[in-house]
Amino acid sequence: MVRWVLAFLLESMAFERRIKDSYDQVPGTPSFLDWLKFAYRKGFARSSPGGYPGDLEEALRQLSHRPPVEAATWAFQVVKRLLPRFSLEEGYEFAYATLKGERQCLLQATLVQGLLESMGFSAGIYMVWKNPEGRESNLGHAVAVLRLKGKDYLVDPSEPIPFPRHLGVFLNTKEGYRFAEPIYARDGAIVAYRIHGRRWLPDEVGPLPYAFVRSQFYYYRGEQARGGVLKPPRTPKGLARSEAMLRKAVALDPRNPLARYLLGLTLAKEGRGMEAKSLLLEAHALYRAYGHVPRSVAAILKGL
Repeated sequence: MVRWVLAFLLESMAFERRIKDSYDQVPGTPSFLDWLKFAYRKGFARSSPGGYPGDLEEALRQLSHRPPVEAATWAFQVVKRLLPRFSLEEGYEFAYATLKGERQCLLQATLVQGLLESMGFSAGIYMVWKNPEGRESNLGHAVAVLRLKGKDYLVDPSEPIPFPRHLGVFLNTKEGYRFAEPIYARDGAIVAYRIHGRRWLPDEVGPLPYAFVRSQFYYYRGEQARGGVLKPPRTPKGLARSEAMLRKAVALDPRNPLARYLLGLTLAKEGRGMEAKSLLLEAHALYRAYGHVPRSVAAILKGL
């Protein structure tokens, strides 16, 4: 059994660390948690169909005694209502959530996790590599996951319904990170995972750890740097920004294959071919160890 530890409550040091990482990029921003409590009181509670209290902390207390699926649906609605704009430009930052009402998948998954854990429910974060329609990506999306006894529910504010059926997720096990295919019951609960042809029960897998999630935030900062590796027209300053953020991501979790892969691409764009090749080969080895090599990674490796 993989233990789920309540470590990311809204007032926890781990949650505050994620906020601080963001605010270091945009200094002088108002407190995220103060904004969240004010925005909830002003923009959600008054029109809440569930009749929940207008005070966020009181709502969390009351919902802790409600069915977990109801609490997860409420968290899903809170995120969509308070952060109405989905943006891949700057919305990954907690700072820009307060300033612009923008959200990105990892931020919204982190917020859903924090809300659920603050109610006393076990929650975490998975990455998605195959969406409900079967389209594959290089770990292109993040979702929250609610853990109940013997089953999991994915919670994704990017979807029109709270509990989508993504067909491929990236998670943690006692053997390390793994690409997995969820097996769903009729009500949308995940009752097992298929990994390397073997059926794993929910209790045998766990959420991505703190190091990975923090690393992934830095990955997005590198990915979205203006003039950087994925934001043409590329500039030396933009590529340097991408490199700095991605090196931080790799340092925070050397097992994060996506950060290592994109750092390799960044160095290639900077004309540092030997370093780039080494990183790309290391990333490829990680993907293989975890059970799946995304097509984009395989295509890059063919060209080396």
